[in-house]
Amino acid sequence: MPASVAALIASRPALRAHAHDGLTFEGMPLAAIAAAHGTPCWVYGAGTIRRRYRRLGAAMQGVDIHYAVKANDHLAILSLLAAEGAGADVVSGGELFRAIAAGVTPSKIVFSGVGKTETEMVAALDAGIAQFNIESAEELRDLSALAASRGAVAPIALRVNPDVDAGTHEKIATGRAGDKFGIPAQQIEALYAEAARSPGIRPVGLAVHIGSQIMGVSAFAAAYRKLADLVHILRAQNLPVEAVDCGGGLGIPYGDEPGIVPEAWAACLLGAFAGLGLRLAIEPGRWLVGPAGLLLASVIRTKREGIDRPIVILDAAMNDLARPAMYGAWHGIIPVAASALAAPCEIADIAGPICETADIFGRAREIAPLGRNAVVAILDSGAYGAVMSSTYNARPLAPQILIDGAAPAQEIRARQPVANLWYAELLPGDAGR
Repeated sequence: MPASVAALIASRPALRAHAHDGLTFEGMPLAAIAAAHGTPCWVYGAGTIRRRYRRLGAAMQGVDIHYAVKANDHLAILSLLAAEGAGADVVSGGELFRAIAAGVTPSKIVFSGVGKTETEMVAALDAGIAQFNIESAEELRDLSALAASRGAVAPIALRVNPDVDAGTHEKIATGRAGDKFGIPAQQIEALYAEAARSPGIRPVGLAVHIGSQIMGVSAFAAAYRKLADLVHILRAQNLPVEAVDCGGGLGIPYGDEPGIVPEAWAACLLGAFAGLGLRLAIEPGRWLVGPAGLLLASVIRTKREGIDRPIVILDAAMNDLARPAMYGAWHGIIPVAASALAAPCEIADIAGPICETADIFGRAREIAPLGRNAVVAILDSGAYGAVMSSTYNARPLAPQILIDGAAPAQEIRARQPVANLWYAELLPGDAGR
């Protein structure tokens, strides 16, 4: 995973090291964005998202693309993808309403997740979504009762737990026996037959999702073989199977290592279901938006005395970008100023100001010595970045900026005012005033 600053820039088409402007992203000097909007600050590149979506679509040859809203749910990002033709994969009522508000057609929305409430199911039924991905027998029966009581018919796919280890981080693996997601493969035939008999239910097929940040095709291939076998088994019982939702999980390189390409995923997927006459779908998130975002932060100070290596304290923290603290995730961190990009490096730890030992963005990183107010970019944070932010330590949410071609950088979310941290709170005796 460790990579030099030069290697990180060279492996990311949207980044350039300019002799005068310093680090640029989609042609925009990041120093100018930091000066105009302050730090910490999220920056997204619309061009990168469009290019990646179109590449994935070309590779998938007509497979339906439902963007995984959980990766980045900002309305601007959702509307950009909706304009490209994407549907949405949602896992809550809030995500459902966000996707619709951003212009995603309800008939292109799939509702996944193990904990759909009755209120959320009713909202999705009323909206007329494309499909519910059912995660348990209990959920199937709950949805059947709700749909029948409303005179509605819910199109459903049963999510299969194929007992496949995707070789990813323990906390983002979802397709192993014992994980909370999906229905064991050996129970699918009986439950699919029950679905076909259930009032208010129309079974359309199967779904699978084995995890996130998958960097090879072998786990995908194993899961898809199990689903293809199940399609044959169900059809042999004269049960209708029209579609398979193949999930997401396509990983991205966070260093300069080679990444899995969408063409390889597409070849694996299309080959697994060739000749079955199925409508196929995928649920990509991270691959589309991860490399399209970064987090700008400024140096508050550097601690040097009495320690093995310097500790650079940034004004961004784990409340902004939680992945390093949650998963031990590695993100490239590079300076923005032209002089720092060309300077000799030292070995330093990069930390945030929050009162938690876990608030570390990187240990033993090669980076130029950084003075007070120097700006750095934390790369590949367009997915599971701002969407997971909190206001821990009473830190306001950072602004979000969108770059789109030659247009001026646009603030798509303002920095949260400090007073808004407690705007909905009441002191004792305030209730009812």
